[in-house]
Amino acid sequence: MSSTSSNDLVRRPFEGLPNEPDLVAMRQLIPAATMAAKTTAEYGSLDVELATILPMAWPAVRRTDGSVTVGIQAAYPGGDLSRGIGQAIKLAAALEPGNPITTVTLDEDAPRLQDILDLSGDFELQVQDTFEFWLDPSAERTGEIDQAISQANDSIMQTRAVAGLPHAYWVDAGAKEHVRWVLDADEEKVIDAVTRLHARRESAICEGAKYVGSFRAEGLSIPVWDLAKGSGVEAAEAEAEAFRARFEEALGSTEPLTTLERRARGGIVARQVTLR
Repeated sequence: MSSTSSNDLVRRPFEGLPNEPDLVAMRQLIPAATMAAKTTAEYGSLDVELATILPMAWPAVRRTDGSVTVGIQAAYPGGDLSRGIGQAIKLAAALEPGNPITTVTLDEDAPRLQDILDLSGDFELQVQDTFEFWLDPSAERTGEIDQAISQANDSIMQTRAVAGLPHAYWVDAGAKEHVRWVLDADEEKVIDAVTRLHARRESAICEGAKYVGSFRAEGLSIPVWDLAKGSGVEAAEAEAEAFRARFEEALGSTEPLTTLERRARGGIVARQVTLR
């Protein structure tokens, strides 16, 4: 069991879990997505579906088949998001099938995700086009349920994983298109890498794209590029491998920044934002 208390602020709550960057993406970037997991034998070896959000922003639901679905984007108490989500799974597992958890209260022994989940799984993220995953396959489907899903679907901004850039996601945000890339790398080194490319006029992820800054979320760095409207995810994918190669080369450089690069870095740092 982890030693942090429920009130300790954990800036990187998903650290140690498989596919940490995609868990951060589920929390911060993607409107509709799921990820399959399972609890440990100690917690009953239950099938668990990690989801972005559930109806009414419920923290978790016990399905009629006994499995648990938990909402990563729900509100959780305490300073450790992992412990809040772990407690939601624990509480849902104790319910009669077919019932939701509507609020989470932390126990002294509330488990973190790192404690309650079997970490040997793949934890593969699946971006969803709709909220059809809300439906319990064994439950009755009514007109009211269909209407609720339809209304929720209308709020989804089209989102796609960018092939060639692991943990990067393209989104059509209406007036603009963005690519946001979740990076498991030291934040200062990420900024230096962008700086080196920016000084060489190579920081665009694809033709017509513009690096616009980055933010930090759940302890990881997320640089952001704007794309020309109408580009689609295909534009980013067409140059993804080449961009990734030059970015990783810049990320691994240990050379001091040049005078030109230091000037460019000042402007980049000024655009940093932190999400907590």
